[in-house]
Amino acid sequence: MPVDDSATASSPASASLIDQIVREGARKMLAAALQAEVDAYIAAFADERDEHGRRLVVRNGYHQPRDILTTAGAIEVTAPRVNDKRIDEKTGERRRFSSAILPAWARKTPQITEVLPLLYLHGLSSGDFVAALGQFLGSSSGLSASVITKLTETWKAEQRAFAARDLSGVDYVYLWADGIHVNIRLEEHKLCLLVMIGVRADGRKELVALADGYRESAESWADLLRDCRRRGMRAPVLAVGDGALGFWAALSEVFPQTRAQRCWFHKIANVLGALPKSAHPAAKKALAEIWNAEDKKHALAAVKDFRDAYGAKYSKAVAKVVDDLDELLAFYDYPAEHWVHLRTTNPIESTFATVRHRTKVTKGPGSRAAGLAMAFKLIESAHKRWRAVNAPHLVALVRAGATFVKGKLVERPEESPAVEDPSIAA
Repeated sequence: MPVDDSATASSPASASLIDQIVREGARKMLAAALQAEVDAYIAAFADERDEHGRRLVVRNGYHQPRDILTTAGAIEVTAPRVNDKRIDEKTGERRRFSSAILPAWARKTPQITEVLPLLYLHGLSSGDFVAALGQFLGSSSGLSASVITKLTETWKAEQRAFAARDLSGVDYVYLWADGIHVNIRLEEHKLCLLVMIGVRADGRKELVALADGYRESAESWADLLRDCRRRGMRAPVLAVGDGALGFWAALSEVFPQTRAQRCWFHKIANVLGALPKSAHPAAKKALAEIWNAEDKKHALAAVKDFRDAYGAKYSKAVAKVVDDLDELLAFYDYPAEHWVHLRTTNPIESTFATVRHRTKVTKGPGSRAAGLAMAFKLIESAHKRWRAVNAPHLVALVRAGATFVKGKLVERPEESPAVEDPSIAA
């Protein structure tokens, strides 16, 4: 029997049916998980009884149904209720069962909460959330304009608290710095976010600072670094950033002992900008021989090859590499496992990739304060997916001043022979 194309899954009715099936499946799975959680809680205290021999922890029907916004859409949940008659000896109050799966205050899943600041940062106004997400999620519950406004105020308060926190108990060994530009709907100038992400002594990545700067100026960066120092921040061992930043002038003033590493991602773009497009493929390969060399000695040899190949015709392109050579090759003096992390500002670039792409076609947040808060929530969400640097145990050795040659730890640096010839790149 032939199949009627009009009845295929591509029709709106079939698509709606699929959504219903997915939501019903999610509802049943959530109900089963909540039931199992309650059963386990009751079973754990089954032996606790009152003077009459009756259990102190028992089932007590169900709570009122409520809609929970999930990535599968809006799901109606009826959570089981627990009657816990036990008394807390410290407080004298009744103990209460609190679900770890579905807290009493929850009206949306964490994934939905993460989406809201991202959409707001990309230009969706608070009044548009109901229309934009209500149909997609199957419900507008929890998405009113007033709710979104309250959320933005909460995010602003969280960002202010973060900006004032004490840094004396944290040691950032490596530091990435970059400036991110975001359009502001109600203002002529873009918001310039000054972002610093650090690596703790245990190898974990963490947002260090996020501030509103003015065109990445040296004074804006200096204000931010001074504030971090005032709150107890130690000088990082190595800082990574774009060569065009005013960050370097500020760093030399506030933390002069910190070494500089220029971002190869930005440097390659600058070098290619000084070369004709026909030369780009070969130039990229030649530059890769520098930043991806076996060690610093081979990198210097690759620099010499690059200068010999392009110096006669394109001296400006070669100068962009040779003039910043110390800063471009600084990462070779650290553990080889860390090189992949230290060559670029990728931790910041990857976090803000979507913002960089979208700010050209959206109007952006309505104010600078809102833009700063939204960016803070975006990084907070991304932070959950950050992984520690490779060989995290070596970060503490870097802070201790250990010497690394060819990416390997040298126990007796005074006995180590010279491993490079600076004249190669002269």
